[in-house]
Amino acid sequence: MPQSTGSNPDFPTRLSVDEARSRVLELCASRRLPAESVDLDDALGRVLAENVIAPHDLPPFTNSAMDGYALRGADLPAQGERRFRVAGQVLAGAGDAPSFEAGACVRITTGAPLPPAADTVVIKENVTVDGDAIVIAAGERVGANVRPAGEDYRGGETALRAGDLLTAARLGVLASCGFARAKVARRPRVALFVTGDELVPPDRPLGFGQIHDSNRYSLGGLLRGAGIEPEPIAHLRDDPDALRVALREAGERCDLVISSGGVSAGEADFLPGLVTELGRVHFWKVRMRPGMPALCGEIGGALVFALPGNPVSTIATFLMLVRPALRALQGARETGTRSWKARLAAPIVKKHDRAEFLRASIVTHDDGALWATPLRSQGSGMLRGVAEADALIVVPEHTHELAAGAVVEIMPLPGLC
Repeated sequence: MPQSTGSNPDFPTRLSVDEARSRVLELCASRRLPAESVDLDDALGRVLAENVIAPHDLPPFTNSAMDGYALRGADLPAQGERRFRVAGQVLAGAGDAPSFEAGACVRITTGAPLPPAADTVVIKENVTVDGDAIVIAAGERVGANVRPAGEDYRGGETALRAGDLLTAARLGVLASCGFARAKVARRPRVALFVTGDELVPPDRPLGFGQIHDSNRYSLGGLLRGAGIEPEPIAHLRDDPDALRVALREAGERCDLVISSGGVSAGEADFLPGLVTELGRVHFWKVRMRPGMPALCGEIGGALVFALPGNPVSTIATFLMLVRPALRALQGARETGTRSWKARLAAPIVKKHDRAEFLRASIVTHDDGALWATPLRSQGSGMLRGVAEADALIVVPEHTHELAAGAVVEIMPLPGLC
């Protein structure tokens, strides 16, 4: 049998959410993953491991922002109209640009290099074509529709920073700088276990006392949404010997071990004792609802997160503790979940002193204000509430009542944006 944690364990219990997350981030700071170089095609969602310095101006040359006619701004008419001879044209990708004299112009397309003599582009919709000339009326602005060299980034400027998450736009920045590869943190190696004798796969009929395994898919989906492909997910029965072997082996080969179920104080809740026996528990139980029994520890070289088995508790503790750990291990500068502010559409009353994360729908009123409505399905085993929710309303620990119209913090759920 696994070692008992006892009534007075030698590790912290019942931490606040903020303290638990701070301890997780401290643990991850000393476990930063090494860097590797990857093709840009494989870099989406990865975390940069070094600063990126623009090797040249972006754009590298002054160019036209619109299709039109490039000319000297000093030649524009102050009143009335003026006729300009069209001396040639320059297209995007051109190797050079034609020169022209005062009172003339060149036809130009978007992105084409501006001729040395020009400083202004008049869009083609604002000119009248007359044979090999155009007519421009007064009112055009000097310097209009021109993108200067270095308008976006100057050569030598820091374009991206170590710890930046590589979004689609940031991949575009790397490519614009002429980089085909990026130095990024290695993705964490993650083992995911779902535990419980009551669980059966979705494609099997239910027997007495059985439920279909949903945590395999919700946790697996959250990991993949964070850019992590876990090892093949294992379903482990409530057998301490089987759990012991799986945990020990995963701790030897992985950076992170995540489990769901078996972490509370019941007769079949073996995880706290096993983590104590095989490694170390950093904390157990967090003052949050849902999700209080969550445990953080380590076995071998891996951090261990033993999460509650109730489906909503599993999701909530992953968002509060595991996702920040995944980001911190990769050196991300932003590890937390972004929060917004909204007004409550209905009052909230809670009787406990834990922080609560209520599932809510979000609507935007005509004045631009966000309004959050707590959903009826708030039980920790009720996936419907999460499936129908847009965000979590954060109710602080010692707040017991919030009136309708009160401003609250909300955390968008993955997939909302």
